[in-house]
Amino acid sequence: MAASTSDSSRSSVRKRHVGSCKTETKSSDSSEEDEEDTGKDTEKGKGLQPLQKGTYWLTRIVLLRSVAFIYFVAFSVAYNQNKQLIGENGLMPCKSYLNSVKRYVGGKIGLAAFTYTPSILWLLDWSDMDANLDGLALLGMALSAFVLVTGMANMVIMVILWVLYHSLVNVGQLLSLGWESQLLETGFLAIFLCPVWTLSQVPRRCPTSLICIWTFRWLIVRIMLGAGLIKIRGDKCWRDLTCMDYHYETQPVPNPMSYYMHRSPWWIHRFETFSNHLIELLFPFFTFLGRRMCMVNGATQILFQVVLIVSGNLSFLNWLTIVPSLACFDDSSLGFLFHSGGEARKAVCEIQNENKAGRNPKPTKGMMMRRVVNISLGVLIGLLSIPVVMNLLSSRQVMNTSFDPLRIVNTYGAFGSITKERTEVIFQGTQSLDPKDPEAVWEEYQFLCKPGDVYRRPCLISPYHYRLDWLMWFAAFQTYEQSEWVIHIAGRLLSNDSAVLSLLDHNPFQGRETPRWVRGEHFRYKFSQPGSSSAAQGKWWLRKRIGAYFPPVDLEGLRGYFQSRNWPHPLIPPNKN
Repeated sequence: MAASTSDSSRSSVRKRHVGSCKTETKSSDSSEEDEEDTGKDTEKGKGLQPLQKGTYWLTRIVLLRSVAFIYFVAFSVAYNQNKQLIGENGLMPCKSYLNSVKRYVGGKIGLAAFTYTPSILWLLDWSDMDANLDGLALLGMALSAFVLVTGMANMVIMVILWVLYHSLVNVGQLLSLGWESQLLETGFLAIFLCPVWTLSQVPRRCPTSLICIWTFRWLIVRIMLGAGLIKIRGDKCWRDLTCMDYHYETQPVPNPMSYYMHRSPWWIHRFETFSNHLIELLFPFFTFLGRRMCMVNGATQILFQVVLIVSGNLSFLNWLTIVPSLACFDDSSLGFLFHSGGEARKAVCEIQNENKAGRNPKPTKGMMMRRVVNISLGVLIGLLSIPVVMNLLSSRQVMNTSFDPLRIVNTYGAFGSITKERTEVIFQGTQSLDPKDPEAVWEEYQFLCKPGDVYRRPCLISPYHYRLDWLMWFAAFQTYEQSEWVIHIAGRLLSNDSAVLSLLDHNPFQGRETPRWVRGEHFRYKFSQPGSSSAAQGKWWLRKRIGAYFPPVDLEGLRGYFQSRNWPHPLIPPNKN
């Protein structure tokens, strides 16, 4: 009967404490006796303990999987778009860029070339640059998918991912946007989360370095302070709390929620702007005020980024900003993400129990070397942070800038200025012989995501993004002289170039003769009013023509323009280029 009672008690404890860890046998026996005395109403037995605070084994797994997810999205974007943008026949061929760098550094591919443009493309055969770009992207997708699925990585894998993405970003030219440096810095820090060779979720002889955890925390502090300070020092609307009256409508690529959030009452917009200042300028300092306050900051930053993700298509920027915020949480706070019977959680429980019992593993030579590496990382980040901190303190603060060629520590910031009106460049083509003919029929091209057709619902693609759509947003508040690549696109459209057309949603001349003329029209766009007659007709947008963005152009007229810029002239058919 005693044995039966003991078995029943043991079964009860196991059912009630699904998320707990086992301690030593002696302690467990004592707990079972206590359970018999106190009955089944006791929810926490003395023989079972939750995950301890202050260790970061599970945090490492969460961080690695998060970084791997962002890498996978980034390499997917590269694989699907790089050939059309920087490939052999791309808008800004990286081969031409590398050749110009080679000439600039003296005509040799040496240390100077690698320093100016760090990329392993220097070492590859340039006869098929498209294959090179695809190969780098596919390898990056494969490695990041492995880390994402398994939760395991070593330094070798993370270094390869970092080098691969560096190699693509550094030849991207105008196509490399602000979040690229943030991913490279995050990816660099992730290298030091891992053992050199071992592939294990919980490598027992390589505990997560507290120094490495703090470098991630330092990153989220700098990201938030940089974003907050650039706003306070920038557009007046951030100081009078009116910026959110415009942001949802004028941001680069709105989504369907942007349409509704733009129409929120004025007092909600004031609250949003004020909350933004608190989250970016006050909460980061909670990181240094102990475990609980650090977690408050981490949770706040994650919630803030989720709101931003819901409110617009800002690429993987907000998803990426969540990553360093995760370092604010230790194993105890992240334990709920791991199944109680999972190998990772069991291994962490065993390690914590061994440490509690004083049975720490004897330091090996490799472990001592690793401590030196971790300290060196802290010193490196500290030294490279000096110009970044000076920039934060400067009244002439610059954002999204790197002070070292490897982009290890960078400055960040976003939306220091808010555009008050949304303008769009719309490409139109005609087969008319005379572009000035009032009877000429001009047909519009549609991009994949940016506003064009007023009846088309705003897209929802985050964390993915279309680089050309983002560039068109910048071009809309510049002139075509400042964004000459717009004319390059027009020339490609005149020849129905398949590479450029693959980056568009609608080609009005599909299956027909190529257009004789292409022009750029400048429009002002506004969201329609929900419940209005326009909205009832299915219009998401209202637009009004501002004027011509660039005049009608034809292939013959562009010949000299293209030659002066060393662009291949798009002949018809394209394969005779």
